[in-house]
Amino acid sequence: MTMANEFAVSVLDLVGMRTGEPAAAAIARTVDLAQHAERWAYRRFWLAEHHSIEGLACSATVVLIGHVAGATKSIRVGSGGVMLPNHAPLIVAEQFGTLEALYPGRIDLGLGRAPGGDFATMRALRRGLGQSGDEFAELLEELRTYLGPVAAGQPVKAIPGQGCGAPITLLGSSGYSAELAARLGLPFAFAAHFAPEYLYAAADLYRKNFRPSTALAEPYFMAAVQVIAAETDAAAQRLFTTPQQRFLRLIRNQPVELLPPVDSMDGLWTAWERAAVEAKLGAAIVGSDETVRDGLERLTAATGASEVIVVTDTYEHEDRLESYRRVAAIAASLQPTAQPAGC
Repeated sequence: MTMANEFAVSVLDLVGMRTGEPAAAAIARTVDLAQHAERWAYRRFWLAEHHSIEGLACSATVVLIGHVAGATKSIRVGSGGVMLPNHAPLIVAEQFGTLEALYPGRIDLGLGRAPGGDFATMRALRRGLGQSGDEFAELLEELRTYLGPVAAGQPVKAIPGQGCGAPITLLGSSGYSAELAARLGLPFAFAAHFAPEYLYAAADLYRKNFRPSTALAEPYFMAAVQVIAAETDAAAQRLFTTPQQRFLRLIRNQPVELLPPVDSMDGLWTAWERAAVEAKLGAAIVGSDETVRDGLERLTAATGASEVIVVTDTYEHEDRLESYRRVAAIAASLQPTAQPAGC
């Protein structure tokens, strides 16, 4: 059970696959991780939405949320996030209304505006060719209409979904969603696990522009970061070569399956590729318990984050579990962070 007096940490999972393995194996690891995360008092377990990316089995995010929620008892489960422009708001409301009916008080609806794939994938998802993400606010307003109380004369209703109260969090990697979340009085989660360069500016923008709402009285900022904790700094840095290889393959437009760690990345990347990967992973916290504790304290002090969403990808499942176990123990020793109603 999550304790209200604990430093708030959560999990974001992309359901990473190894080369040649079936998706079922990766999904089984996800369920096992969620069960451990619940035991270790992580606040929530979120699943991402990505499409047509070889190596990630998280395309059917809503299906995975239901599967994980059914395999756990108390941890909040949700999307990190549903890419709203990919879906009709009514469908999203019906899906999350159904999840909330099945697992009351445990479902989170995190929303993003990126496609979760490349241009060809956008077309396959039937997104309009002129869509740029600027329609996100309009789609969000429609979605909130379906999740809120029925309005007088409302012609279309989400059943289930209408009035279900599933809490919404906006996700982003720039100032757009930070400002929108602030204006609407919603929680905001920043994707520093792959786009750290705007982290501090977005946190500041969100806090300065926040307006209290019926959903949230005070700003609630969440920072998603790559974290790997191990017995020593050297051991953690070696495990970190797995996500480094993933991002290297991503910028090369290659499959991003989980690859075994290596002793050194020297010779595996060019100087330009190294700079690009290190920029993408610039907010990562990697090392021993002491190093990770210092990193988490610096992160929350600099951003005012109320919650840290931990992204940990290692090749061996046991290494991943051990890292999350260590982070949970570290979090339990840190000063508590706030918990808003419904979150």
